[in-house]
Amino acid sequence: MNTERKRILTGDRPTGKLHLGHYVGSLKNRVRLQDEYECFFIIADLHTLTTKPEKDAIEQLADNVRSAALDYLACGIDPAKSVIYLQSAVPEVCELAVLFDNLITVPRLSRVPSLKEMAQGAGIEEMPFGLLGYPVLQAADILMPRAHLVPVGKDNVAHVEVTREIARRFNFLYGETFPVPDVLVSEYGSLVGTDGDAKMSKSLGNAIYLSDDEKTVTKRVMSMYTDPNRVTADVPGTVEGNPVFQYHDAFNPNLAEVEDLKARYRLGKVGDVEVKEKLAKALNAFLDPIRERRAKYEATPGLADEVVYDGTMKMREEGRATLSIALKAMGLSAVWNRISRKAEDVKKKREREGK
Repeated sequence: MNTERKRILTGDRPTGKLHLGHYVGSLKNRVRLQDEYECFFIIADLHTLTTKPEKDAIEQLADNVRSAALDYLACGIDPAKSVIYLQSAVPEVCELAVLFDNLITVPRLSRVPSLKEMAQGAGIEEMPFGLLGYPVLQAADILMPRAHLVPVGKDNVAHVEVTREIARRFNFLYGETFPVPDVLVSEYGSLVGTDGDAKMSKSLGNAIYLSDDEKTVTKRVMSMYTDPNRVTADVPGTVEGNPVFQYHDAFNPNLAEVEDLKARYRLGKVGDVEVKEKLAKALNAFLDPIRERRAKYEATPGLADEVVYDGTMKMREEGRATLSIALKAMGLSAVWNRISRKAEDVKKKREREGK
């Protein structure tokens, strides 16, 4: 890989299949930027432990990791251009996180809004230490490949800001070591779920998955939430904040059709059925090539495992290099070097003296 290019780090927790929200939030930018940047895409299994530490959840991780890798490949991420790797198989990330733990305060972490939302979503009444430290481990993820840019959804911007603060603090204390990464936020922000009540989420069951077949997509679109005040097709409807039109804006390339639907919807001259049918057609047209690529990759047994394995081996090299740089900058490696040299000198002296 060309080390002169700037670097990207982003990824996903392997908690299940990826959905359209993941695509507009980050995957679209990943595919677009992999020719311009040196890209590292993490499958962050350690992060799942913050809300799902149970043994049965851990036993599902291998299948979820494969599923995430297949979704990446199906969307167009090329393992010849990008590194796809498994977080827990790069032990240096945990050591780097321990170093970073000392550069941020508990009150600062407590102000990250998404942590409380994650706890509530998982039914956790008291904040686990690991969840509170989620942004610190995430900082280690981002800074391990010394990334310059982080493509994320809007809800993760606050996490990356913690990374930026840690990078600046480390550089202030120990000299310029890490780049302070910029954030790239999707133009669409968080994609609202099909129920209209929250962002698209696996746990809420309001998602359309990248691997859904045509029939499933159509069924989910036709049951989507729209304007609750519009009881009949001749009642003028609201376009702004309407999930169906948000999806049209994100996935329907026929701009003239979208503008026509919006205009007629506002005037009460088009029914929800027609709007949804055209959305289902647009979504299935968008997903068809993704489905085809996924089917091709699934037809090769072990391919996803091989991609993750090869990427993880590359990331281990990066991890060792980055940790060595960080320890040297801090002076910690010098501590061990002095002790080990002294110990070796003592041992050699004893050997010479026959003791």
